[in-house]
Amino acid sequence: MAVISGYRGAILDLAQRQTQTDPTFRRLYNHGNLQYTYCLWGLMPGSLMDEESPFNECSHAYLATTKALLAYMATMPAARNEANELISSIDADMVRSGASWILCQFSGEAFSTGEVVEPRWRDMFLHLPSLVVLVIVAAALLLAGRLIFIHPRGVASALRQPAL
Repeated sequence: MAVISGYRGAILDLAQRQTQTDPTFRRLYNHGNLQYTYCLWGLMPGSLMDEESPFNECSHAYLATTKALLAYMATMPAARNEANELISSIDADMVRSGASWILCQFSGEAFSTGEVVEPRWRDMFLHLPSLVVLVIVAAALLLAGRLIFIHPRGVASALRQPAL
């Protein structure tokens, strides 16, 4: 899935250029985006490679959906050539990294577009990299809140004031 992650942008770009779609295509595309949002946009450190990460399973879910979307686009007349070129590139990269398009090392669990795989939220406090990101985000939100809501003239005024 690490290789798929590197190609996610190209896969979604191809998907966004499709003008003739069907319910299966839209279900895969929408589920992948929803799943990606639940995984906090792939921003949590180690979410893909760290089995202990509370975001590991949901990361594999959005990437599995992205892979399924690409495979489905390979059956669509308008996307077939580009999708197959991407699949070939991905497969070559997977072989170089010891994996393959057909069998991913993390493919033992099935995912369904009928459900969203959520991160293990309770485990965030037990996973140091996730906890660090949580603390940094909380501090940034507090700082932004102070600049926006507490300062009487807003962010622009607060940024223009000289330091004492």
